[in-house]
Amino acid sequence: MYTYRYPHPAVTVDVALFAGMPARRRLLLVRRASPPFAGHWALPGGFVDIDEDLEDAARRELLEETGLAAGPLRQLGTWGTPGRDPRERVISVVYLGELPAATGPDAGSDAAEAAWFGTDVLPVLAFDHADIVDTALQSLGERE
Repeated sequence: MYTYRYPHPAVTVDVALFAGMPARRRLLLVRRASPPFAGHWALPGGFVDIDEDLEDAARRELLEETGLAAGPLRQLGTWGTPGRDPRERVISVVYLGELPAATGPDAGSDAAEAAWFGTDVLPVLAFDHADIVDTALQSLGERE
């Protein structure tokens, strides 16, 4: 077995899924069931399987954690500040999606709960997800 000289970071995907019109925009979040940040709200997401395409991983994680299938997704950006995840060095590729209306999510896999939140009243978010949400809202033209 070959051992690399340099450690490799883990790769995750997250999904910033919004619903509704700008004046009443809502964001889908999951309450984490497991550490780190157990009990905190976060974007749906998780680790990419070794043989999985990034967008496929994002769709899988969204479906597993919320029971929802996204329509079109676009890559919003990549977050990789060291220490953003206390478990290990993690780089996350984030996808942005929009639905015409908020439909009821069903929490699954490692999510204790899934719910829609108005973008003006978001709870404290796990990891660096508040920064990701700000970037997503800027991308949608809703924040400067």
